[in-house]
Amino acid sequence: MQEKEPNQTETTRVDHEDEIDLIALAKTLWEGRRTVIRTTLIFMVLGLFIAIFSAKEYTATTTMVPQSSEGGSKLGGSLGGLAAMAGINLGSMGGGSTIPPSLYPKIISSIPFQKELMQTPLSIEGQSGQVTFADYYLEIKKPGLLGTIKKYSIGLPGLIIKAIKGERTDAMLASQSNDQLLSITEEEKNLINILSAQLSLEVNDKDGYVTLSASMPEAKAAAQLAKKAQELLQQAITDFKIQKAKDQLAFVEERYSEKEAVFNSVQDKLARFRDQNKNVSSAVAQTQLERLQSDFTMASSVYTELAKQLETQKIQVKEDTPVFTIIEPVAIPIEKSKPKRPLILVIWTFLGGIVGVGMVFGKEFFSGIKDKWSENTNDAN
Repeated sequence: MQEKEPNQTETTRVDHEDEIDLIALAKTLWEGRRTVIRTTLIFMVLGLFIAIFSAKEYTATTTMVPQSSEGGSKLGGSLGGLAAMAGINLGSMGGGSTIPPSLYPKIISSIPFQKELMQTPLSIEGQSGQVTFADYYLEIKKPGLLGTIKKYSIGLPGLIIKAIKGERTDAMLASQSNDQLLSITEEEKNLINILSAQLSLEVNDKDGYVTLSASMPEAKAAAQLAKKAQELLQQAITDFKIQKAKDQLAFVEERYSEKEAVFNSVQDKLARFRDQNKNVSSAVAQTQLERLQSDFTMASSVYTELAKQLETQKIQVKEDTPVFTIIEPVAIPIEKSKPKRPLILVIWTFLGGIVGVGMVFGKEFFSGIKDKWSENTNDAN
């Protein structure tokens, strides 16, 4: 059966209804223009207030390229090109114990790393000497107006829950530390949250570089925090990389010291025997001399071999030590990174306009529902 096509009159009626709806919407918006303007102005004032009283923040950055040592596995050198063509990454296989850059964020977010970073000495304006990051936020840094409002408005439920639960006592923390497990206090937890928000690390897998950023309310303090974080990160990666070589070096050094003492003892015995038996030509004396010379030769051979291994292992530690090429060193920032006051004002003004328009159409929508409900109630009566 052939479907009936809509005629021109029906199409014109639908277009006319759409046109009437658009006109009605425009009329509704025009009638509620005072509400839109009033709401926009209110949000603009709020945005201006937030832009003015937001805390200043400076960000210092550094960019570095981690490079593996030349003495890596031959597997990575000979098959690296073919593996790259096949889409296989042998980077982690070549070094054996190398931390891939994708795990660097895990390092800087670890509790030992952040606890050590909290002790970074910072130069703070108005302080006679340097203070640590922890002391700055626990004793010196005061929350601004917005911080106080946020604490007792949005953060009020957290304060109530904290008061109900209570804090852990020092005795509890001491008992936890006896079993050699990591434990942090409530103050350290808050400091870690602050530090996590102010320290960031981005890894560019394509180009192979790492960007580390640190933010602080003062420019020089931001640069000092970024520099310390860079040093700690490099040290953590280096320690992990050369741990095996350092353990082997310590083992060889211990054996070397033992055999050195044995060698010196045998050498002294041989020297004393020769001095005491210069004119003696008996077979017993000759046998003892040969025996002492044999012990001396054995001790000298082991001692010499361990000396070679010791030097070789020292070289191996140097070869395994990763190299970091600093592309962009840490510098004291000149301009503030936050707050971006014009952007804040524009966002809040735009948000106010959206809320104002929503209020106008929402009021019209609920008014229509109320009228229909009233008509239905009257018809029912």
